[in-house]
Amino acid sequence: MPRDRDEPAAVRVYTVCDESKYLVVRNVPALGCGDELGSVFAAYGPLEECKPMDAEDCEEYTDVYFIKFAQVSNARFAKRKLDESVFLGNRLQVSYAPQFESLLDTKEKLEVRRNEVLRRIRWII
Repeated sequence: MPRDRDEPAAVRVYTVCDESKYLVVRNVPALGCGDELGSVFAAYGPLEECKPMDAEDCEEYTDVYFIKFAQVSNARFAKRKLDESVFLGNRLQVSYAPQFESLLDTKEKLEVRRNEVLRRIRWII
């Protein structure tokens, strides 16, 4: 159903702790297309992992995939571009998965974000 132009789009705000280099991709066709999905996501940055998740609940004839990027910024960009995109006839549902992060991953993520903010502040001044 098309959205009315006057109706504002729904907006979801993510904090630094919500974002993650780990993504969960739902609604992937169950056609054994993990390599193709990996190549689509690899266009946004180097992947460390791309594998199906057996423990996740999914609809019939669809799979759920776990994707790990090397950097949070790559995962952020991929999520923004590929969430709700069509892949082999199905609309992908991409979400962050910070529950898979280790303590070291979280510390690294917060440090990278801190450096980004400091760099932007110095550029403005």
